[in-house]
Amino acid sequence: MTATADVRAELEQRLADLTARAGRIEAEIAAPMDADSEEQATEAADDTALAGEDALVLKEIAAVRAAIGRIDAGHYGQCLSCGADIAPARLAALPEATMCMDCAT
Repeated sequence: MTATADVRAELEQRLADLTARAGRIEAEIAAPMDADSEEQATEAADDTALAGEDALVLKEIAAVRAAIGRIDAGHYGQCLSCGADIAPARLAALPEATMCMDCAT
């Protein structure tokens, strides 16, 4: 397998994990509230925190899907801002990176 194919496989696995996580969060948010009003207050606070976590997970899902799209289009590893190659170490640490370090800073 090529290096890009390895990265794509890792991204696909990450996408599957994130999608499952989002599903669990959304199921928890959709669960009916307890009849006890004190417990409802706790659950409402928990749901607010879960909604924030869900938003972050959905944002990460979008970034991973975009990275897979760049692989498929043959543009993976190219800075979307300046067109230069993104350093391999940066891509290893953040496979969904869209910018080189110069443009990111």
